Amino acid sequence: MKDELFLIDTNVLVYAYETENSSKKRIAAKLLEKCFLKEVNLAVSAQNISEFIYVAIKKGKLSHDEARINAEDIVKFNGFRKIAYSPQTILHAIDMAKEFNMPFWDALLAATMKENHIYNIYTENIKDFRMPWINAVNPFQHQ
Repeated sequence: MKDELFLIDTNVLVYAYETENSSKKRIAAKLLEKCFLKEVNLAVSAQNISEFIYVAIKKGKLSHDEARINAEDIVKFNGFRKIAYSPQTILHAIDMAKEFNMPFWDALLAATMKENHIYNIYTENIKDFRMPWINAVNPFQHQ
């Protein structure tokens, strides 16, 4: 599994950086630590980083300053493969949202993954990624 590339979803990032000491925080932080130690290969999208900031602040998990510091750490960490979507990706996402009857923002992430040849995702929301080419893994499932 070390050689497989996984996108890390927003919910996993939020748990990894939240200030409360929950079992989900420990699991998410351990996953990021494994990436730091080069034991797993992780990717993060510009969309995930943006959502991370929004969710962490909105849900009161982090202050604005803490969210910015952590987002900067994510952006600067060379262990993450960084991906982003293009205007063409947006068009693919619209079609994907219709085809799979799913929210646009999840479709945009799935389309970004597909265009970057990433077929695995660590997410708490497996049901959001039920496309035939995506292997969605919930890292919290086996707590």
